[in-house]
This record gives sequence, C-alpha cells and structure tokens, in this order.
Amino acid sequence: MPSAFPEAVLSAILGASIVDDSTNNIAREVSCRRTFAIISHPDAGKTTLTEKILLFGGSVREAGAVRAQKARRHATSDWLEIERQRGISVSSSVLHANWQGNRINILDTPGHRDFSEDTYRTLIAADSAVMLIDSAKGVEGQTRKLFEVCRLRGIPIFTFINKMDRDGRDPFDLLSEIEDVLGIESMPLDWPIGSGREFRGVYDRIGSRVLLFSGGRHGTIEVDEDVITGGLDTPAVQRAMGSHAAQVVESLALLDGAGASFDPARVAAGLQTPVFFGSALTNFGVRPFLERFVELAPCPTPRRAGEDTIDPASSAFSGFVFKIQANMDPGHRDRIAFLRICSGSFEPGMNVVHQRTGRTMRLARSTLLMGRERIEAEEAFPGDVVGLFDPGIFQIGDTLSARGGVDFPAFPVFAPEHFMRVEVGLVARRKALSKGLEQLSQEGAIQLFNDADGLGSTILGAVGQLQFDVLKHRLASEYDVELRLSPLSFTVARWPSGAFDPALVRHSRATCLVYDRKQKPVLLSDGLNFLRRLVDDNPGLTLSETPPA
Repeated sequence: MPSAFPEAVLSAILGASIVDDSTNNIAREVSCRRTFAIISHPDAGKTTLTEKILLFGGSVREAGAVRAQKARRHATSDWLEIERQRGISVSSSVLHANWQGNRINILDTPGHRDFSEDTYRTLIAADSAVMLIDSAKGVEGQTRKLFEVCRLRGIPIFTFINKMDRDGRDPFDLLSEIEDVLGIESMPLDWPIGSGREFRGVYDRIGSRVLLFSGGRHGTIEVDEDVITGGLDTPAVQRAMGSHAAQVVESLALLDGAGASFDPARVAAGLQTPVFFGSALTNFGVRPFLERFVELAPCPTPRRAGEDTIDPASSAFSGFVFKIQANMDPGHRDRIAFLRICSGSFEPGMNVVHQRTGRTMRLARSTLLMGRERIEAEEAFPGDVVGLFDPGIFQIGDTLSARGGVDFPAFPVFAPEHFMRVEVGLVARRKALSKGLEQLSQEGAIQLFNDADGLGSTILGAVGQLQFDVLKHRLASEYDVELRLSPLSFTVARWPSGAFDPALVRHSRATCLVYDRKQKPVLLSDGLNFLRRLVDDNPGLTLSETPPA
C-alpha cells in the first residue's frame, strides 16, 4: 500500500524522529553524570576521600594508602613516580565510578599551592566541587585560593569536614570560619554524634535518621553501619546517640533557631554550601555524603562559547582540552590530551573540527582514563573525559566540535614567580633536553623563555618552587636527562603591549627581557618598582600578568 505522505515529507518526519531519539538519549546520559573536582589544603585527606568514592562505586577493590610505602600500595590517582615517592599529588588525574545508576567523574587535583595552575584548569572542566576541610585545622590557605577559583566560576560547592575520628575543633567554630573566611553560607545536612575517639556517626537532618558507624578499615568499604530512622525525640534515635543525645539535640535546635534553611537554588548559585561530617580514612560518613551529593550536585550544564551557549543535551558534539600529559605510559612514551565533553556524544573514529587550526581530523585513538590505566572509549557523553592520542597537535584550551564554529574561552596563564636558568653546557643529551622541556612546557608544567640576545640561554618560570623539583625528576625518569639549574632573583613576569621598545630594558640582575614560546616579549624583574616606573615614563605602554591574545 503506498504511503499517504510524499517521500520528501516522510523522510523529514523520520529524520526528525531519529534526531529526537538521539537528543533524548543524550539528555538521559547527561542527567546521570556528575563531574566534580575535590579541592583542599595538602594533607586534608583529598586522595583518601577520592579512593573511598572509587571503592564505594566499585571501580577499585582496594584503596592504596598513601603512607603504606612498605606494602607498596599507592593511591590510584597518584600515578607519577614522584607522587608515589613523596606521598603527594602533583598532577591532576581523572577517575570514574558508577553509583546507583549515576556516572561519577572525579577530577583529582593537586593540593599543593605550587601546582595551582594545573588545579585551576581542572576546575574549569568541573561542574561542581567538593571542598575538603580538616576538622582540626579548619579553612587553610590553599583551600581559600581554590575556593576563590570556584567562586569566580559560580559552581556549586559541597563541603566534607574530614578526620572527625580525631580530636578537632567544635563544629560550630568550623561552620563560622567557613562563613567568615570564605563568605559562603554553610548549611550542615548532617551533624556529628561525638568526635575523636567518641565519634559514633552522624544524624541525617534531611532523612531524619541516625547513621551509626562502629568501625571501618581503610583498604576496604567494610563498615558496620546501623540506620535508625526517626526524629530527634524518637526513643530509638535517643538510644542510638547514647550519651551524645542531649548535645546533638541542643546543637540542631541552635541551627534551626538561626533561621537559615537549605536552599537548592542558593547551592546551585554557589551561595550556600551543604556541609557533611565524617572520616574518609575509616569510612565514617562517606556513604551518606555520596548519597546526598549525587542527589544534589548538578549534572553537566550549558557552557558559554563566544556569543553562543552550548546545551549539553544537543546532538552536536563539542569539547575542550584542559590538560596534556606526556609519558603516562613509560613503555610507549606517548602523549595524551584530556578532552572534557560538553555536548553531544563521542564515538571513536568520529570527525571533528579543530577550531584553532580550522582542520578537520579523525579521532581514531581514544581512551577513557582511570589514573594511569586506560580502556578503549566506545562511547562517551557530556561530563565525561576522554584521553586523545596527541602527536603534538593539541594545546591546552583547544576546542573540538562536530560542525566547527564553536570556541570555548581560552585558559588564562598564571604569571610565574620563580625562575631558573638552564645550565645547558652541563647537560650531555641536549636534544633530549630540548624535547623534554618543550613537551613539559606544552603540558603547562613549566613556562619556557629564551633570552632576547639570541645566545641560546633558556630560562624556566614556575608558579611554585616545587615545580622545578618535579621537572628535574620527570626529565631524569622520562627523558634520561640530568637537568642542572641555577636560581635567578626575578620574582615578577609581565607581558608588555602597546608602545613597547625593547631598548627600554637594560639587562641586569634586577630586570631582563625574554621571549616566551610564542615569541611574545616578557619582562622579568625582581620587584614591581622598576616596572611601575617604566609604565609611568611610557604612557602608551601596558604590562599584563597574562600573555596578550
């Protein structure tokens, strides 16, 4: 029987149906994604909490205690050799787990301030952040700096007050400090029952239940957990809280009397932070935190790209490169670009437009990342991070899209504050040195400058001193180069534009003119006084903390 519709009309209807089905599928996948970063001061327990989330999600069977050097176990997220040696995170990594039908993507970040530039880039790829606070130390310096980055992005922040199984500060003091120091309203969604050796669990304010924990072991998710449902005046709840009952009831009455209430809209706007209490090391409070976080944290949201807003549920693929890492696999000496998917769906072998160059390329070799481990990426959706094999094509901040014309905002560059001169004459393998410095500078691990006199002198700039230690270690282990450096007294780098004449700069110990990797002039100085005078004497001159576009 012939169709009642003309062929062209029928094709249009069927095509629309296919598009709708595709879009609906993407929307479903988007709704179950949670992509977040964990921010904290060093030693607050960030890596431990990350491992526990992976354990509860079933992605790993045993957590690697960072301090368990004798057992030769290490955190999944700390895969660089120097991280394993020092027990700290110095490079961002990507991990994932599944929890109650949701896909959890964890962007693990370095806690040390010397690696704040890597952390900043990773936060741009996150949809929310978990702020981890040591119950004994409260809000520390690096936490404040990373919080400000989250505030600038306006992303929701969830707070986990850690190490409640140790002697710490009063919970009210910690909440007040969060509000006074960070300027964000704190809203505890659970409340600790005791602390230190007397820490017994938490009272879930939303679920009206007591969650009791009688023990847990770091390497597993084994934990005895009793759940007693009921209001604070319920006899079973009172018995469960034991000698702490009166204190918990009084504390929650004070919170209720303060008049503040949980407001999901304020959380979404980054104006209110839900607060949870627990101990990641012994599993106390991790499960209830994870349950609430998945309920409340946002799925991938629209992102600005120039004058446009990119809807994650749209069928057109787009994403951006937020990190490049060389030599993740020592056996292959490869280079991986970390691509955050922003819209559409990703499939291996798809063709995309590389916005910076205008080239169309085929993404043939791609993987899903799990620390250093990789599995072939069969399909990925907004919020996911895919590792792309990079023969030297990609740069941090590159946009890829199916149709072209999409350009996500460029990543800012932090002005270095520490500088070293490379003693090239003392290096035997100069080609390997040149290759290593170039690749590691492309990662953003270090900034590379050349002197203005064309004498071949190479100067390295870094945000923190520890970056030089990591650089030396990686050059030795990955490129077989023994790097020799001599310190320079410069503390400031500024990029000039406008009416700039190189002759204005006299090279001395106090100031120097160099060129960055893009051949942009850069002024190095031991302070701001000379630079201020330079601007005052030359009205058409502008000095910037970041490179000009």
